[in-house]
Amino acid sequence: MDKKTIYYSAGAVVLLIVAYLIFGRSSASDVKELYSKVQTGPFEVIVTTTGELKSENSQDIEGPAGLGNRDLRIREIKIQDLIPEGTVVDSGAYVATLDRAEVMVKLKDIEDELEKVQSQYVKTQLDTTIKLREYRDDIIVKTYALEEADIKLEQSRFEPPATIRQVKIDLDKATRSLSQAKKNYLLKVKQANADMREVEINLDKQKRQKETMMALIKEFRIYAPKKGMVIYHKEWSGQKRKVGSSINPWDLTVATLPDLSKMISKTYVNEIDISKVKKGMIVNIGVDAFPDKAYTGVITEVANIGEQMANSDSKVFEIIIKLDGSDSILRPAMTTSNSIIISQSEEVNYLPIEAVRRTDTLDFVYTKSGKRKVILCGASNENNIVITKGLDAGETVMLSEPENPDKFPFEGLELLNDTANSLVKKEDNKSNSSRKGTVANR
Repeated sequence: MDKKTIYYSAGAVVLLIVAYLIFGRSSASDVKELYSKVQTGPFEVIVTTTGELKSENSQDIEGPAGLGNRDLRIREIKIQDLIPEGTVVDSGAYVATLDRAEVMVKLKDIEDELEKVQSQYVKTQLDTTIKLREYRDDIIVKTYALEEADIKLEQSRFEPPATIRQVKIDLDKATRSLSQAKKNYLLKVKQANADMREVEINLDKQKRQKETMMALIKEFRIYAPKKGMVIYHKEWSGQKRKVGSSINPWDLTVATLPDLSKMISKTYVNEIDISKVKKGMIVNIGVDAFPDKAYTGVITEVANIGEQMANSDSKVFEIIIKLDGSDSILRPAMTTSNSIIISQSEEVNYLPIEAVRRTDTLDFVYTKSGKRKVILCGASNENNIVITKGLDAGETVMLSEPENPDKFPFEGLELLNDTANSLVKKEDNKSNSSRKGTVANR
């Protein structure tokens, strides 16, 4: 035998061995996976969700309340500097600095307006002084005119009656003119006072704005209101507020100081499972950052109204879980795995869910002994379902539907009510007739 033939023979043997290892073994395993035995033991119905740790109570570290002053008209201020998240600070310790650029521009505008109002005040003051002086001079002139008219009347005692009458008329005119000048002067004084009051109000307003802005700028260095660990504030979009982010008069929070002794897990349950979840239920909690740690908690809040998840058509309901006890290693924003215990049973029979066949009238399984065994089912979880009646512990059932299901007669119909029982019997009879007809034809 030449070498070429030997190589071909050896290659063929190797291929056969590989084929057996791949296909032969997988086929054997497939056969094993077709069956399952009824198990007995503790059974839990669990709803699993992913959540996020938060502190139950926290204090916000806020920017200046003066940002909400309507006269200043500040829309938002950027965070220029912020200490690293997780830093433990004492009360009064430095936390952040806000960007002064926008307020400095506004301060310059206020100072320009203040200078303008001050000039207006001086101008109004000078104008009113000049006008009132003119009116006072006019009163003096008209006083002299009245005195002259009075002297002329006294000197006209020996004049003809017509002349005396004319002098009296001139005296009356001078009297009325002086009286009117005095009244006008009083009105002009009131008007001058009103003008001065107006500019004084504007001047005081601008001075207050400048004082307010100066005081506000001093508060652009933010300090901790108490001792604690600084955690960045999460905005409505889910992004954390950091250097470059903005605060506004409606949301002044720069960061938070959570109470780490009382933690909660905020999570969401889908609309399919929400009817199972109730306040007071026990939850087993795992923290992704510490896989060796296990915690427990209890549901304290269940939302009544669902929310639309981003980029999804499904609705979810917010659930708040309060952790039992405390652990100094836990931090806000850590991811949690929450197993909500819906129900627990000590000793029950259960099967993999895929072994159970369901119709409108009954539940059943295909047994290894060749029967379609009617069963009554109880609670189920993600993998298994409780069998309340119809199967005993240790019985073997098929996980997949057999090739000829009609050859499996029903067993255990007595578990059903009369209506369901008759429907099943009809179906069973049809199957038997069909099988008989097939045999006769053969």
